[in-house]
Amino acid sequence: MKVSGPRSGGPVGGPGASKRGDGGGFSPTGVDAAREAAPAAMTAAASGVSSLDALLALQEAGGPLERRKRAVLRAGRVLDMLDAVKLALLDGEVSGAALERLRGSVGEARAATDDPRLEGVLDEIETRAAVELAKQEMARAAA
Repeated sequence: MKVSGPRSGGPVGGPGASKRGDGGGFSPTGVDAAREAAPAAMTAAASGVSSLDALLALQEAGGPLERRKRAVLRAGRVLDMLDAVKLALLDGEVSGAALERLRGSVGEARAATDDPRLEGVLDEIETRAAVELAKQEMARAAA
């Protein structure tokens, strides 16, 4: 096959190709065409939002390393609160707010785990916090 120059070929559509303006193409004009095109634009916008939501959900889920990192951070917070409550109990100055925060963080940690041994430890922590709160309530009622 010989190529002799940039304009050596014939028309792309060939000799029988339809010409512009003979009614075969799409050309919206006027207000009616805009009304017909509007639902398509709204659909495209909605699909863009839903795909963005899906992408954000995937990023939020993270991989196994990200989940482990969050679990370690939660465990560190629970241990820090336990340590603070322990010191306050030894001093005899534990506050109900600290115990409630501890119970809340234990509940948060419980929601993110499926390990039965960890569930048992969390149950013990929650029980101890409930006992200390009950002791405080009884002391307030007696006073």
